[in-house]
Amino acid sequence: MTIRFYIDADLLGVAKILAGVRSDVTYPGDPGGRGPDGFERPPCPVQAGDKDVDWIPQVAQAGWIIISRDRHIQHRPAERQALIAAQAKMLRLDARHGLNKWQQLEIIVTQWRRFEQMSELPGPWLYMATRTSLRKEI
Repeated sequence: MTIRFYIDADLLGVAKILAGVRSDVTYPGDPGGRGPDGFERPPCPVQAGDKDVDWIPQVAQAGWIIISRDRHIQHRPAERQALIAAQAKMLRLDARHGLNKWQQLEIIVTQWRRFEQMSELPGPWLYMATRTSLRKEI
């Protein structure tokens, strides 16, 4: 098993839940550890507080899919350019309604199989995920 998904710091509570049940998930500041299937997850090289323009290329180079709720990434030129230049793959939760941790987790778990299928798509791409749909934004 290898890391496949990076959960952004804006979903840290959900990230810790997912890392507790999936060995292929990491998050900023993740100390690593043994996953539920016995896989030894390495510490995450990204730290909480790292700037998006710095960690996006690092995560993309590792081949990880980013899961975030950053609804402003489309409107921040430097972050958008970092996403495109790094050929990153990002799934953004629809956060227009101030989702609580349960609602965030519900979107991720409901769409997880589709997230896994999308891992083979070449980057760059950005999709917005809701409980019932995925919409391409980049």
